[in-house]
Amino acid sequence: MNILIVDDEKPARDRLRQLLQESTAHTVVGEAANGHEALRLVPELRPDVVLLDIRMPGMGGMETARHLNALDAPPAIIFATAYDEYAVEAFDARAIGYVLKPVRRERLERALQRAARPVAATLHELGQARGLDERRAHVCARVGLELKLIPVDDIRCFIADQKYVRVLHGKGDNLIDDSLKFLETEFDDRFVRIHRSALVSIAHIDALEKAPDGGTRVRLRGEPGHVPLIVSRRHLADVRRRLKGR
Repeated sequence: MNILIVDDEKPARDRLRQLLQESTAHTVVGEAANGHEALRLVPELRPDVVLLDIRMPGMGGMETARHLNALDAPPAIIFATAYDEYAVEAFDARAIGYVLKPVRRERLERALQRAARPVAATLHELGQARGLDERRAHVCARVGLELKLIPVDDIRCFIADQKYVRVLHGKGDNLIDDSLKFLETEFDDRFVRIHRSALVSIAHIDALEKAPDGGTRVRLRGEPGHVPLIVSRRHLADVRRRLKGR
């Protein structure tokens, strides 16, 4: 198998490379020192497996893995972890490949044999386990063969668009595969549902105003209002409550 090693510590990368080079069944195709580098390299190198450290500055392993799932043919993931026994049980219960640090040859081989692509919902569940809480700082869109990271802080709203979700942000808009319900659950403290097809960033709401048809709509800060953000009567009271409490 072709393997990409991702760890912010060079000695850890060197240790994994040494272990893998002792086997003729595996080839190390590259290394990355953080999640951002990994997301840039995976579409180019197309590894079969990514050996992924969990604790890394900037973007941790859990978020990196969730973004890799946006690829048409995502690699299998094996997490490298120094977590306690409780967290290891969480990996086992969800059938996620992992190796404990310091990595041992036998454990690495077993993990490679069971390597598989973890689905997004499983990664989200795992991220909620004690000691593994890691909410995404970005959402990920496919643009051609590349992955585009969109900072959550920059997102104005999520709008359902047939089987995709359209993300409106400061530099335009993109389509992502996440469901609106899944996004609402993950970012419930930062976005409010205004109708069944839209979530809006509370931080980017300037005001509620009357719509031409007599209803209520959201006005975003610094935006020309190119998207009609109508608030349904069902959600109006909750939107007002969330705005009042921000």
